[in-house]
Amino acid sequence: MTPTLLCAVRNCHLPLERDEQSYVCDRNHSFDIARSGYVNLLQPQDRRSRVPGDRDEAVEARHRLTGRGIFAPLLNALRPLVPPTDLILDAGCGDGYYLGSLVKSGGCGVDISTAAIDLAARRYPEAQWVVANADRFIPYADASFDVVISITGRLNRSEFRRVIRNEGLLLVGVSAPDDLVELRGAARDRVSRTIAMFSPDFELIEKQRATTTADLDGESVRDLLTATYRPREAAAASRVTLSLDLLRFRVSGSAK
Repeated sequence: MTPTLLCAVRNCHLPLERDEQSYVCDRNHSFDIARSGYVNLLQPQDRRSRVPGDRDEAVEARHRLTGRGIFAPLLNALRPLVPPTDLILDAGCGDGYYLGSLVKSGGCGVDISTAAIDLAARRYPEAQWVVANADRFIPYADASFDVVISITGRLNRSEFRRVIRNEGLLLVGVSAPDDLVELRGAARDRVSRTIAMFSPDFELIEKQRATTTADLDGESVRDLLTATYRPREAAAASRVTLSLDLLRFRVSGSAK
């Protein structure tokens, strides 16, 4: 069963019903389904720029990297942390790599980038893909999901809690301090801050670090620089570190 989509028009948020090639609410707000299968619910007030989200070239570069299997070791670290369910949401899903690889049929992905969602819909047509600003409003009904994942995306504690069922799980992946250390140097540890952010509504039940190295050819180096907004002339090692801190939460007060 696919969770109920909600109208994203300000002060509406009524359920959307599919009507052939569009979704319509009882107030006749209508959203067309794109040829590739996604629906764009993004509203003018939810845009930070004329073309919100990552630039098209950055989206395409990351898509090529996922296609080459660069992030496969991180994906494999995620697999045992995600229970088998179709009722899973990937918030900030990008090109859909993690959701589409973890769930073979079903699942829902939301991202603010139309280019990323279009790629996701073409690559993983079994899932439902939605363009929306999850920083402000996740366009799904309350308690829709068993699991919400957010891998290196922006985090919206209150909306995550609203759409997760009382017995549900939240899986957050944040860049570890040594992630891409060859390009940007060591970063700050974000684990404590992230746990504190979610503590009013969620209880941490597991944390681990997934780290791998990737040997890149020239084309992959160029794509990585584009995907991470590094200038082309920047020095880049042919071997880079990829590292995620994975935090698994359950809803506070859920049965153990």
